[in-house]
Amino acid sequence: MRGKRIGSGAALLAGALAVTGLAFAPSAAAVTPTTATVTASCGLFGGGAATLTATQTGTAATLTLSSTAITAPIAINANTIASTLTMANSTGAARVFSGTVNPAMAVGAPITIGPLNGTVASGDKLDFKGGSLKMVVFGITVTCTTSTAQSPGPFVFD
Repeated sequence: MRGKRIGSGAALLAGALAVTGLAFAPSAAAVTPTTATVTASCGLFGGGAATLTATQTGTAATLTLSSTAITAPIAINANTIASTLTMANSTGAARVFSGTVNPAMAVGAPITIGPLNGTVASGDKLDFKGGSLKMVVFGITVTCTTSTAQSPGPFVFD
């Protein structure tokens, strides 16, 4: 009988710990969708289809832009493009994401910018249309814009 009590006690303890773990787990904030596409025009870098990827943890969010159609006109070292991504917000003020995060890129290589860090509020609906991506490379500013809304729609933050 003693072995049965220990087994029951261990099961109760494990169940209590699991419930406690759930109670202290951080609430997950979710952005939907997590990816969207846009057609961007980026001056020296060219233009075409680009993918935006979003993440969210509470009020902190990141956005990454990548494209095989938009390419590096010159060789670029890792983490040397100062980028500012401004996203239009249909529920309030525009949101700005910034950073100096990029992989090394050879001439003609597909471009990837980010993840760029920013702050969001619950209910924000962010779209690249009406915003822009400004990249400063070797002192030259390149601006990407679009005239069409991103697909499948704006990023909606919890």
